Amino acid sequence: MKVKRSERGWAGHYICANKCRFRRNTLLECDEIRIVVSTVGLMDLKGDGSFEGVGADRHFETMAFHADPTDSRYHDADVEREVSFGSPWHINEVDADDRANDMHEAVVAEIAAGLEGGKIYKETPDA
Repeated sequence: MKVKRSERGWAGHYICANKCRFRRNTLLECDEIRIVVSTVGLMDLKGDGSFEGVGADRHFETMAFHADPTDSRYHDADVEREVSFGSPWHINEVDADDRANDMHEAVVAEIAAGLEGGKIYKETPDA
């Protein structure tokens, strides 16, 4: 099956995403499966360019989730239904937005290829 890809203009995960200068959100749809790939980074809590990590030892992170089954309009991420993938998912450096884009694209490509190959992507236990 062919995967439909939609780039969206809002963050897909992370409680402080509104403070992140870097945000990507890609919805992948294949048959009845919908997966959101989200990348955030460059968190500027003070608004002064003093970037803080988005987690332990990372300034960018990419995660993937099944879409919320009750959201029939936007298909936003259900952050309790995480999807595992093998591609790199975090970057420790601040000056790496180009690498964060590449990281996001690699995860999108990995999951899209899996979906096209028939993979269901069960939720990660204890995510």
